[in-house]
Amino acid sequence: MTPEDAVLAACEAALSDRDVVTDPDRLPTYQRDRSTGSPAGEPFAVVFPRSTEQVSAVLAAAHEHRVPVVPRGAGSGLSGGSNAIDGSLIVCVEKMRDVLLVDDGNGFVETQPGIYNTELREHVAQSGLWYAPDPASKDFCSIGGNVNTNAGGLCCVKYGVTRDAVLGLEVVLADGRITRLGRKTIKGVAGYDLTGLMVGSEGTLGIVTMARLRLGPIPAPPTTVVGVFSDVGEAGQAVSTIMNRLRPSMLELMDNASISAVEAWQPMGLDTSAGALLIGQFDSPGSASDAKVLSEICEQSGAQETYVSEDPQEAEMLVGARRMVIPALESAGDWLLDDVAVPRTQLARTMVQIQEVAERHDVQIATFGHAGDGNLHPTIVTPRGDDEAAGRALTAFDEILDVALANGGTVTGEHGIGLLKREALAKEIDEIQMDLHSRIKEALDPRNILNPGKALARW
Repeated sequence: MTPEDAVLAACEAALSDRDVVTDPDRLPTYQRDRSTGSPAGEPFAVVFPRSTEQVSAVLAAAHEHRVPVVPRGAGSGLSGGSNAIDGSLIVCVEKMRDVLLVDDGNGFVETQPGIYNTELREHVAQSGLWYAPDPASKDFCSIGGNVNTNAGGLCCVKYGVTRDAVLGLEVVLADGRITRLGRKTIKGVAGYDLTGLMVGSEGTLGIVTMARLRLGPIPAPPTTVVGVFSDVGEAGQAVSTIMNRLRPSMLELMDNASISAVEAWQPMGLDTSAGALLIGQFDSPGSASDAKVLSEICEQSGAQETYVSEDPQEAEMLVGARRMVIPALESAGDWLLDDVAVPRTQLARTMVQIQEVAERHDVQIATFGHAGDGNLHPTIVTPRGDDEAAGRALTAFDEILDVALANGGTVTGEHGIGLLKREALAKEIDEIQMDLHSRIKEALDPRNILNPGKALARW
C-alpha cells in the first residue's frame, strides 16, 4: 500500500463517503485559488471534514505517512497559498460552517472556519453585534482563510485587521493533536502569543477549526466624503495629513485606470476623467464636522472637487465601486494582482513610481487600495492570451515589490506570501529572521507536511 493509499483509507474511515473525493473531473475545482501567475500541482484527493475530530484523524494519518496536506477554505486567496502541490491531499473546510456560540455579554463569537465573512457578520448582527474585518471579497471569502492570511479590508484603518479581532483559536497541529490557543478575556499575557503566531501563517503551522472573534456594537450609518483629484500623487499626499488629524472608518483610493475599469464594466456615473478618487467615511459622533475637515484637507491638497453624502444608498454605491475594481479588471483581460504596503508618507511617491513601472514595461497598471493603511493593490492587466505581454507583466510585478521595499514598505500587506512572493520575502527579512521562521516551522511541523513550499522560500 502506498502512503497515499494509506492516508486515503484513513480518510474514508473517518469521513463519510461523500466527503472524500478522488474523481479526476472534480479535483481541478480545488486545485488553485483565485490568484493568477501562481503554479498549481496535482492532488490525489480532496477531503471535506465537518468536525475538528475528523481534521485530527486526517492529519494524524498524513503525518504518519509523510503525505503533504494543503489546507483550503473558500479558495478566494490571491497569492497561491491554497494551490495544490503534486501528490498532495487537499483538506477543504468549506463544510465546517457552524456558528458555535455568540456571547453577547462578553462580546465574542466562536465559529467554524468555513463560514463566509458576510454570513458571519449577518449572523452576529441578529444579536446587535458587529464583526469588523471586511475584505473586499467578504461575500465569498471564509473566516478560516481570513485567519490564515490575517486579512484586512476597507474598515481596518480604524478597526484593525483580522489578528486584532482574534481572541482565540482551536487548531489541529501537523501530527493530529488538538489544542486551544488564546483566551476569552480581553486582556491576557500568559505565555507566548501563539494565537498571534498562528494568524497569518497561511496553513503552514496548523489547521484552524474554530475561531473566537471579538465583536463590537453596530456602527452608525456613515458619512461619506469623496475627493476628486486630477493627479494620483496629490491624492497620496493628502492621505498623511488626513490620518494625522482624523480617524476615518474608511479611506480608500482608486486611480484613473481603476475608475475607468469599473465604469466600463458596470456604469454608475463615475468621473472617468479624474486622476484619482479618495473615498473616506466616518461612523462616529461628530461625523459631519470630521467630513468637513477631510474635505478641506483634500481641497488644500489639490482636489478639483469634494462632496459629502449622508445618504446610505449613495454611500453604498461609492464603496461598492471600490469593491468592484478586481472583478472589473478581471473582465478586462488577463490580470496579475499585487499587494504592497508602504508608510503613508511614501504613498504618493510609491504610486508615481508604479506608474513609471507601467510605462517602462508597456503594461496597464490600475492602482487602488486602502490608502489610510498605505496598502496598495497595483493590478497589471494585459490582453488575453498575449504571452509576451504576460512576461512583461511578471517583470513589472517584481519591480513593484522592489519599489515598495525601497520606500520602506513590505511586499505584502494582507494577501500573504503564498507561492507568488517566496523569493521576495528573502529581500524583506534578514538571515536571522529567516532562521527563526524555519525553526518555528520545524518545531510545529517537523515532517513538513503542512502546505509545504508556501510562505517560506526554504520550506
